[in-house]
Amino acid sequence: MRASMGGWLKGSPTGASGESGAPYGSRLGRPAAGSGALAPLGRRLFALVVDWAACLAISAAFFHGDAMATLGVFAIENVVLVGTLGTTLGHRLLGLHVVRVARAVAETWPAEPAGPPGLLAGLVRTVLLCLVIPAVVWDADGRGMHDRLAGTVIVRR
Repeated sequence: MRASMGGWLKGSPTGASGESGAPYGSRLGRPAAGSGALAPLGRRLFALVVDWAACLAISAAFFHGDAMATLGVFAIENVVLVGTLGTTLGHRLLGLHVVRVARAVAETWPAEPAGPPGLLAGLVRTVLLCLVIPAVVWDADGRGMHDRLAGTVIVRR
């Protein structure tokens, strides 16, 4: 019992996914490390904090810090910036990029992905991100439900 739990708790240095022990993102055609690899959770969370702080500052300046206004600014930032540029302010500062999974699999690495996800994928991703629950439910690759349903993935730049 303890030996089997020890193996499960140790994991692998690159972060093994699911049952096969393959590196995170390998099922999506992503490299295990470097440019194009799946973004680590810590960076994604810190990018979210940076984005929320910026939106909170805008909300405080124009809407007297109203919570719904902050959420609205956050949603607009995500739809527009992720949809058109593939990155928010926080993502940009932390070297992250949002790409479509279909493009990610078709690309050869370390080449950069071809373009942003698009406004529709950005909208789907943002609505689910603002609902919070889909964003904290992850698959074996560490990808949130909001990214799965939008057909996107956050990668290192």
